[in-house]
Amino acid sequence: MDKTLLLKHCAVLATMDGARREIADGGVFIRGNVIEQVGATNELPANADTVLDLDRHAVLPGFVNTHHHMFQSLTRALPAGQDCELFDWLRAHYPVWCRLTPDMIRVSAMTAMAELMLSGCTTTSDHLYLYPNGIRIDDEIDAARAIGVRFEAARGGMSMGESSGGLPPDRLTEPESVILRQMQRAIETFHDPSPRSMLRIALAPCSPFTVTRELMRDTAQLARSQQVRMHTHLAENWKDVEFSREQFAMEPSQYVEDLGWLGHDVWHAHCVHLGDAGIAAFAATQTGIAHCPTSNMRLASGIAPVQKMRAAGVNVGLGVDGSAS
Repeated sequence: MDKTLLLKHCAVLATMDGARREIADGGVFIRGNVIEQVGATNELPANADTVLDLDRHAVLPGFVNTHHHMFQSLTRALPAGQDCELFDWLRAHYPVWCRLTPDMIRVSAMTAMAELMLSGCTTTSDHLYLYPNGIRIDDEIDAARAIGVRFEAARGGMSMGESSGGLPPDRLTEPESVILRQMQRAIETFHDPSPRSMLRIALAPCSPFTVTRELMRDTAQLARSQQVRMHTHLAENWKDVEFSREQFAMEPSQYVEDLGWLGHDVWHAHCVHLGDAGIAAFAATQTGIAHCPTSNMRLASGIAPVQKMRAAGVNVGLGVDGSAS
């Protein structure tokens, strides 16, 4: 039988429900990993296997981090690129990231997840798009299982290097057949679609300037055939937007719409320069956005029009992005 946990006499319990109720002398009754009751302490069961008296404490649900690059925990103080915008910042870091190893990915993920949990975040995604030197998505998943966080592992990838008109060095890219095969393997090995799952897989080609149109299309087809979510970067700064205009003759929102990357199963990181038409398309299709204000400020990318997005009905979540940015 599942064990029970009672949190009682919370000075204030912030439910974050539809009515945004804040309950004085509130409590929570939990069975296994399921919250069964929330309310005033005197309305809840009096006993449980474990009882915590939280007088003088404010209690609220765990935060959800919608975008991260945990490997950057190892390069957060790197002198290179400290005064750069996104593209130059990435170029300064790529040579260092080429030397990452599986152990480094595990350590950086455990570090990032511990930091998140200590700040009240209990659910996180991570967008891992670098796979040199034998790195696999498994390395992050091992860390998540050890830490105990609820994890959405986004298997990314970069396939378009400098020789093909992309931004990253060729040695940091993978053949698209390998990326798709590893995405399929990650789903088959790890994805748990159950309602209270602690581990799910998303598919996440890195960005318009690091992958081809073909990989974006093929990834969308694979994701929908397997019923997993899709994630990528979009319209992060002005160079990102100009790349889409020059390479595809489209605005970023038109580009992803053309490739099937709108829908309730998709969320895009940043979208600082999305534009009114893009915001309307995202709202109409229930496409989500991971808003990363600290990173956008750090790299001088701009301020995302979050109020306009929310007013239009776009689903907007918060992301910390990589700690190096």
